[in-house]
Amino acid sequence: MMKHAWDNYRQYGWGHNELKPIARKGHSTNIFGNSQMGATIVDALDTLYIMGLHDEFREGQEWIDKNLDFSVNSEVSVFEVNIRFIGGLLAAYYLSGQEVFKIKAVQLAGKLLPAFNTPTGIPWAMVNLKSGVGRNWGWASAGSSILAEFGTLHMEFVHLSYLTGDPVYYNKVMHIRKLLQKMDRPNGLYPNYLNPRTGRWGQHHTSVGGLGDSFYEYLLKAWLMSDKTDTEARKMYDDAIEAIEKHLIRKSNGGLTFIGEWKNGHLERKMGHLTCFAGGMFALGADGSRDDKAGHYLQLGAEIAHTCHESYDRTTLKLGPEAFKFDGGVEAVAVRQNEKYYILRPEVIETYWYMWRFTHDPKYRQWGWEATQAIDKYCRVSGGFSGVKDVYSSSPTYDDVQQSFFLAETLKYLYLLFSNDDLLPLDNWVFNTEAHPLPVLHLANTTLSGNPAYR
Repeated sequence: MMKHAWDNYRQYGWGHNELKPIARKGHSTNIFGNSQMGATIVDALDTLYIMGLHDEFREGQEWIDKNLDFSVNSEVSVFEVNIRFIGGLLAAYYLSGQEVFKIKAVQLAGKLLPAFNTPTGIPWAMVNLKSGVGRNWGWASAGSSILAEFGTLHMEFVHLSYLTGDPVYYNKVMHIRKLLQKMDRPNGLYPNYLNPRTGRWGQHHTSVGGLGDSFYEYLLKAWLMSDKTDTEARKMYDDAIEAIEKHLIRKSNGGLTFIGEWKNGHLERKMGHLTCFAGGMFALGADGSRDDKAGHYLQLGAEIAHTCHESYDRTTLKLGPEAFKFDGGVEAVAVRQNEKYYILRPEVIETYWYMWRFTHDPKYRQWGWEATQAIDKYCRVSGGFSGVKDVYSSSPTYDDVQQSFFLAETLKYLYLLFSNDDLLPLDNWVFNTEAHPLPVLHLANTTLSGNPAYR
């Protein structure tokens, strides 16, 4: 499947950000601005390497060396460029040792730094790579920045400081953390919106799905990546998930555990595909949790995995919808037409993989194999892989996009699910939110140990 996705991108979309597998041409979305930055190449590199596709890896490296240029007049998403490009380049560097990836990651990071020039230090959502001018998404609550965007920089920026010896990156993300720590949180929950001019929360919406998701993930992973020395991050994670359990996690009438969304003072009984990553997060955070609750969090992870599997199993294609409800008689099923699509997303498979690593219950490989077969049957087209618009229809129409995260995440997590635990053991590697593995840092013995913040 990886070969099919890569070879078609290589043939029809090379250098473009993504591929339209049916039209057989390049594709780009506004998150990458208007320039050809080869997002699929950068995102797929570590997957190619892990799978032993070394010729393809070398092709990608050669393109990056010769063509990846960040001095373009292009407005990009700080979050997406960080997790896909900086994350992808750093992982490729750590896996292969090829210096070009480190150099490019550091170059790009320098282009993102102007986004932090706001009154509060909370970065803009978008920055122009050439001019350094930043702004926020027009749709976000009253000019707010988004929790999952400014809260999902920590892993990559700490690694940048580690590799360069320059504390500027570390200082930017620690400043964000300190600011968040000082703020009061309604019900102990973090709202999804924060105004970078005033430092005040926007609308009081809270989600473990889109707009919130990876902020919580990165608190836990900051602690893991620090070899469990960053206890401040662990405490923030523990506090946050305590509030999430109290206010957002419920059991449906049919016995399915789900994570709702807090909106306008009430709980919406709807869960997004993106939220399904949380099963893996709870399992990953079980060891080291408060009050001997490791067993509880492993069980919670298993319950979320089960619910998300049901969202797949209750469709015609055995592929999960974008969002699903738990209202009245309807459980784990999408109700609105615009929530019935599957765009090759990885979160459910990601949770299967973590649950497999921590329990070795064979059902997780079984469920992963079901998803693999469904993707291969319904999403594979002659020119690559495409998302589908309705998972409840037996003759689905395609969206004609091969997402870069399909190669970075979905296929990587599937490959790891069927591999041995000694391939990227979790004691040594922490995966960023785009499935790019970064090594655990034993910071006491590095160049940065002179910086008291790192001790």
